[in-house]
Amino acid sequence: MTHQASVSTGMSYDEFYTAHAGRLVSQLYLIAGSMEEARDCVQDAFARAWLHWDTLSGDGANPVAWVHTVAYRIAVSGWRRRQAQRRALQRHGPPRAAPPPSPDAVAVAAALSRLPAGQRAVIVLHYYQDLPVDAIAQALKLSPSGVKTRLVRARAALAPLLRDDAPEVARD
Repeated sequence: MTHQASVSTGMSYDEFYTAHAGRLVSQLYLIAGSMEEARDCVQDAFARAWLHWDTLSGDGANPVAWVHTVAYRIAVSGWRRRQAQRRALQRHGPPRAAPPPSPDAVAVAAALSRLPAGQRAVIVLHYYQDLPVDAIAQALKLSPSGVKTRLVRARAALAPLLRDDAPEVARD
């Protein structure tokens, strides 16, 4: 990250990160109990700080305290989520194994992966979520005619990919 706004003390974001990230990870490790979790939380907090750097670097601001507080809250939130998952697992047991996708589902997924994201989205929302054009338009912030255009183009692109004689699509 190369955001170059200066702190009132003359410190850029990059200098701030370099000066404080390691120490905050060490502190958060003691709270999170995992170095990997501590690094993830601190990294996420620093990413959020970068987005608010103009405010955090102003007079009277304490960016170290802000980043520490955000990282701590992220860690606590993750801990609470894991605790709730453990309680649910104890109460209900592990989930049943999902059946593998059918060959048709694999072929459709492979064909969809070859479409642009916008076309994929309208196909999935229309055919798999059963949303009407107006709802898709609202969800994707498009006009209804824009949704219809994407549907027409997506259907045209999918047709040759889903033919029985279509060449196999490479699968990961």
